[in-house]
Amino acid sequence: MATIFRMLIMTYPKLMLVTLASSIAIFITLACQPKIVNSEEPPKATVAAPEPTPPTNKEPITIAAVGDIMMASPFPNESRMPPNDGADLLKEVTPILSAADIAFGNLEGPMIDTGVSAKCRPGSTQCFAFRVPTRYGKYLKEAGFDVMSVANNHAGDFGLAGRISTQKVLDEQGIKYAGSLDPHATTAFLEAKGKRIAVIGFGHNNGMPSINDLAGARQLVLEAKKKADIVIISFHGGAEGTDRQNVPNRNELFLGENRGNLPAFSHTVIDAGADLVLGHGPHVMRGMELYKDRLIAYSLGNFATYGWFRLAAETALTMVLEVNLGADGSFISGKINAATLEGKGIPTLDKNGTSIRTVRNLSIADFGTNAPKIADDGTITPK
Repeated sequence: MATIFRMLIMTYPKLMLVTLASSIAIFITLACQPKIVNSEEPPKATVAAPEPTPPTNKEPITIAAVGDIMMASPFPNESRMPPNDGADLLKEVTPILSAADIAFGNLEGPMIDTGVSAKCRPGSTQCFAFRVPTRYGKYLKEAGFDVMSVANNHAGDFGLAGRISTQKVLDEQGIKYAGSLDPHATTAFLEAKGKRIAVIGFGHNNGMPSINDLAGARQLVLEAKKKADIVIISFHGGAEGTDRQNVPNRNELFLGENRGNLPAFSHTVIDAGADLVLGHGPHVMRGMELYKDRLIAYSLGNFATYGWFRLAAETALTMVLEVNLGADGSFISGKINAATLEGKGIPTLDKNGTSIRTVRNLSIADFGTNAPKIADDGTITPK
């Protein structure tokens, strides 16, 4: 090959030099070209965040819910402590709470053993500041509670120390909590029958998600819905008193505080994906509404508020609300277990069913055709 090449150069010197120069130029050009990717290689796509896996268990879940809980307060003295140190306070309602897949209540006030409330002037007898003994945490667990709201106007009665102590007590008892601005305590997540349930707490005071921030509430629900199959909302809102049993479609003002437009708030969170809304705060019971196949209970009333409140007639009415939700969060049925607060505030089941009639009448008066059907025995069904 080399001999032939030399002969060609000698015979056609100019032709071979031109050819060689062209070949070298082509080689250099090809070597400098960028690498061509095989057109059959698929481009790398951006991987989206995985959606929650739909629950395989389609069984309904049962929620048992109650309103305000303040089991005792040795501050400023021992006069408001229950008999037997509170051991029997929740005894009569324990079977209902324990039987539910998830039992919820609003913890009205911190659980802490020491301290003086900064909100009260020395010697004041008209200052409402609650301090539940930490040893009472076990009573909540024994009664069957799984999750508590800490979003209310008494959660900060003993400052940051009270909030920290409350979370510590609930952690020790294995009870979840929701309603703090602390990122780990805004939303609680629980498991029941193969489903993941989120609970978010709202209130109208500092240190908690606000019922007056509808855009913020919507965003919290959207975030929770990405991680849970069912989202439950708790709110502490509405004006207080026996003359505030009806639900107005406007902002409610009380003691200079904006305590929310509760229909607007409730509809907003359901529009965003919430499945059940549980209200408390007015210290009286209020009506119920069905909105987009989701139940809204606007106030569950007092539940176990021992010693501090004047309990009579409307303020002494209470209940344990049972709600059955489908796997998709839709309302299936429910039941009002009527009760009254006896003595200084002990929840006692009421065979007369006064709470049932009260909630039924308020529901019809305030929500008309959007009120659920409530039978004489307390059974709740869609109309």
